[in-house]
Amino acid sequence: MNVSKENMMPETSARGRLARAALLLTTAMIASRLLGYMRDAMLYSLFGMARITDCYQAAFSVPDFTYNILVGGALASAFIPVFGGYLATGQEDEGWYVASSLFNAIFLILVIVISCGEIYAPQFVRILAPGFSSDAIALTAQLTRIMFFQTLFMGLAGIMIGVLNSYKRFTGNALSIMLYNVPVVLVGFYLLHHQVLLNDPGHAITYYSMGVMVGAAISLLVQVPSLLRLGMRYHPVLNLRHPGVKLFGLLVFPVLISQSVTYFNTFVTQYLASSLPGGELSASKIALRIMMLPLGLFATSIGVAIFPTMTEQAAQGRWNEFRRSISLGVRITNFLTFPAAAGLVALGLPITRLFFQFGKLTPQDATLASTALFFYSFGIIGYSAEIMLTRAFYAIKDTLTPVLVTIGMIVLDVVLSILLVKPMGLGGLALAYSAAGLVEMIALLLILRIRLGHMDGKRILSSGIGTIVSCIVMGIACYFTADGLQRLLGVTHKLSQVAAVGGSIAVGIVIYFFVAYLLRMEEVQFTLEMLGRRFRIRRARPA
Repeated sequence: MNVSKENMMPETSARGRLARAALLLTTAMIASRLLGYMRDAMLYSLFGMARITDCYQAAFSVPDFTYNILVGGALASAFIPVFGGYLATGQEDEGWYVASSLFNAIFLILVIVISCGEIYAPQFVRILAPGFSSDAIALTAQLTRIMFFQTLFMGLAGIMIGVLNSYKRFTGNALSIMLYNVPVVLVGFYLLHHQVLLNDPGHAITYYSMGVMVGAAISLLVQVPSLLRLGMRYHPVLNLRHPGVKLFGLLVFPVLISQSVTYFNTFVTQYLASSLPGGELSASKIALRIMMLPLGLFATSIGVAIFPTMTEQAAQGRWNEFRRSISLGVRITNFLTFPAAAGLVALGLPITRLFFQFGKLTPQDATLASTALFFYSFGIIGYSAEIMLTRAFYAIKDTLTPVLVTIGMIVLDVVLSILLVKPMGLGGLALAYSAAGLVEMIALLLILRIRLGHMDGKRILSSGIGTIVSCIVMGIACYFTADGLQRLLGVTHKLSQVAAVGGSIAVGIVIYFFVAYLLRMEEVQFTLEMLGRRFRIRRARPA
């Protein structure tokens, strides 16, 4: 099909900007996930997969929830359409006035929230983990009180990141992502070299909680230099009657509910898993963290990078470009996350054995985590698309629809979890979580299709079919490659495990891109663009 230069140039330019921003955020996310793995690996190596690590994971779920909601979710998603709207219409000074009012209001609200969290931590833990003993509840409450302070840092950082992203400046966001886990990793190294602390495990694991709090403070502080270079215009005001502040309030409330309800899935799993044998909650957290890796690396990075552009297009009424942005985001996200799901299904046990079978972790622990990972992997398909589709609703200032869809998804997840936990145990909880995500994706896609009239559906469908075909071929190749290498090299030594997993992944990547290339999928070109390559469509620019 012939495409005119006039139509091709805006899309090409947008693709280039998206590629650069996505590459920056993906690189930061890779560094963050590696540090996150080091954090968890040292934790389980020191303490094993036991009730004490269950306590830490239950306590950590509170700041982890806060981090993902405030920085990666509600504040940025509601703030960017408001602040970005002022920028798009030439009212920059007014936008900074609104941003200052919101910053001050959120600071006061979070101080109140933290005070309540400090007072009622034990009661909160009893709700999250009712299967814990009284000693485990006391330790979890202590860790929760320490890590709850990160709520303040994350909330204020969320507004700062929203400002920077509205200007399409992503360096501060990238630094925040990368540095968040650094302090707790340093704590882990300290504990590894001071074994005397392990004579008192409760005291030792408290250090981990302190590291989380320090990491959150650093995530806030690294935003300041970027804001100063941008020309920060902070005002000591608190004008809650300003139209921009009111609009933010109308937008953020549904977003908070939507994002909170989404993460309620993990709390449902934690609630039910707390009654399972000791260590199963930790196994669930390991599997869920592995499953979230491709979501953070690709889906979230692309969503964050493209969101300011979609907001600008919606504010200026450029609906054809808006539809193309959604189509591009969904297609690229699918192209990068679907093979991750196929790879985890094929290589679940080799991967968990490689990364989480050492120290006090046993082969049985790795097998338990891999069982949960198998069922969690299917959820990558639903939740990766949900990230992009939800941001499309936020860009058009519709924050209510995702809430209603998400509430329905949660009801489905709770029902399925209760039905499946007895016959399938931990695997049933993971399957319920994944099934709910797939249903949410379908519902959002259909509603958005109705709202926009069309969404470049033929290209999305064609891309999806090509991606699935490539994934099936890749998954089969990965499975048999890993099986052959394990038979040849064994699985008792780390080097042989590295060879089996690394060799299988390498074969899978080559086959996936080869099949996608044979199918002439344009997403192959975009992926190369993310890596800084020059390819045909970029050479179409006029001299």
